[in-house]
Amino acid sequence: MIQQYEFSLPAFPRGYHLITSKVLAQLSDLPQTGLLSLFIKHTSAALTINENADPSVRTDFESIVNYIVPENLPFLKHTLEGPDDMPAHIKASFIGTTVTIPITNGQLNLGTWQGVYLCEFRNHGGRRQLVATVYS
Repeated sequence: MIQQYEFSLPAFPRGYHLITSKVLAQLSDLPQTGLLSLFIKHTSAALTINENADPSVRTDFESIVNYIVPENLPFLKHTLEGPDDMPAHIKASFIGTTVTIPITNGQLNLGTWQGVYLCEFRNHGGRRQLVATVYS
């Protein structure tokens, strides 16, 4: 059986935001076993799974990704939407639009220190649309 949910997240400031509980709030009861595929319908934000306990991880993510893909690179052509736009597209492609999580005993089978992150790369990204597909 396949169930699909489409929902919006509120606008978040630029950065890395734990959204595991917000995603779970949008889903009906999870099956005993299965998979959750979570997809973001945007090209300037991404999804990832990582450390959910120490908030400094979020700061370090922002720092290293901005170091790898800085704003205001002189050779970028796609600049009409601001200096954060093209770097946001590149960062989103590097990190990705989808995460897949196993479901075990009716719960997401994440590791002890894992959580789902929205990676917001725009200064003013706005609401983000997600599609959650549950396979059982």
